[in-house]
Amino acid sequence: MTQCGLDRFLVKSFGCRASQADGAALQAGLAAKGLAPTSAAADADVVVLNTCTVTSTADDELRQVVRRIHRERPQARIVVTGCYAQRAPEEIAMLPGVAMVVGNSHKTHIPDLLVGAGLPYHGQIHVGDIFEQRDFLSAPVVDALGDRTRPNLKIQDGCSNRCSFCIIPFVRGRSRSASPEQVIAEVRRLAETHSEVVLSGINLGRWGRDLSSRVRFVNLLRRLLDETPVERLRLSSVEPMDWSDELLDLVAGSSRIAKHVHAPLQSGSDRVLRRMHRRYRPVHYANRIRAARERMPDCALGADVMTGFPGETEAEFEESRAFIESLPFTYLHVFTYSERPGTPAAEAQGSVPMPVRKQRTHILREVSRRKNLEFRRSLVGRALSVVTIEDGRVGLSDNYVKVALARVREPNRIESVAIGGVVSDGLAESGALPVLA
Repeated sequence: MTQCGLDRFLVKSFGCRASQADGAALQAGLAAKGLAPTSAAADADVVVLNTCTVTSTADDELRQVVRRIHRERPQARIVVTGCYAQRAPEEIAMLPGVAMVVGNSHKTHIPDLLVGAGLPYHGQIHVGDIFEQRDFLSAPVVDALGDRTRPNLKIQDGCSNRCSFCIIPFVRGRSRSASPEQVIAEVRRLAETHSEVVLSGINLGRWGRDLSSRVRFVNLLRRLLDETPVERLRLSSVEPMDWSDELLDLVAGSSRIAKHVHAPLQSGSDRVLRRMHRRYRPVHYANRIRAARERMPDCALGADVMTGFPGETEAEFEESRAFIESLPFTYLHVFTYSERPGTPAAEAQGSVPMPVRKQRTHILREVSRRKNLEFRRSLVGRALSVVTIEDGRVGLSDNYVKVALARVREPNRIESVAIGGVVSDGLAESGALPVLA
């Protein structure tokens, strides 16, 4: 048992890939202090909840989890950190059982606050408010969503943009990057045991801009290809205008980078984009998507889209829907707008009724379902490169489609697979049944 009387800990992370990476680093830091990890809150002396606050639903979920843990394990010390803790520490501190609230600004200090400093655990401790340091908290996540074969490596954090709907720049600070040497060393280590590594960040395409005026994300990718043996790199979300011709050419020309382009759109209406304070217009976005398709005819093309932004009229929504229909997307992540206190959009006039927002979300999700089915059907009869995941019965293709395998393979291998048909949520290798038309 540690000197502070804590023995077992649980870290539970909510939200995006960056949050999952933060949670993995917290786990490593607490283990290094002599605490033992547990997978159940019922066995934990301290529970660290690493929060998201991108929507009101995320906030609601955190509050429910705190109440449940306190009810089921009243002696556990609950530490709340992450984006919600940075945004509204006083709100969280009112929840029963919360012993400590630590904002993102001081998240790196949690292991020391819990163990090294020997702080008392009777009453509450609040740590945070100002981003006074540039520590970069990250560790590879190798079990996100139950997939232990494709580690997610966060290499960039924070965002220097000021989109009117987004709270993230205020709760994660300005854009900052892991050093190239740190990234290369980590990818080299991961490549010893994993075939595919996913690079992620809050604003991934801005990697390196804070390190040097001459350093760009594409430079890091070239170094990773030259200096590590990783079989496949996959890029998570990159802002549309960061998909430069140079970056697209590198992705298209390398057999070791997944043919997968995800570029947040948010809206296809020029007027809505302007109110969102996005830095591109629909014509610019369309140019980048079509440039990607020209270079990579079978690549995955994905986008984040928001419905019900304040003031969004029926005409503007229809403009957005038509724009989306016109582009060769293979999938969409559709989100219903959620007011975030402290953002300009939350104070804007013209709130769209929630039933209307949800109906528009439903319409765009149907567009996504149809486009994805069309894309999958176009791949039947092809040979796709897949990385085997989970129990070796499923693979994920280079272009981001789940493939049911005809025979069990060893997990964490990249293989070429002949596609025989379409199944409900992906594709099937020839000989794997059942398949749909």
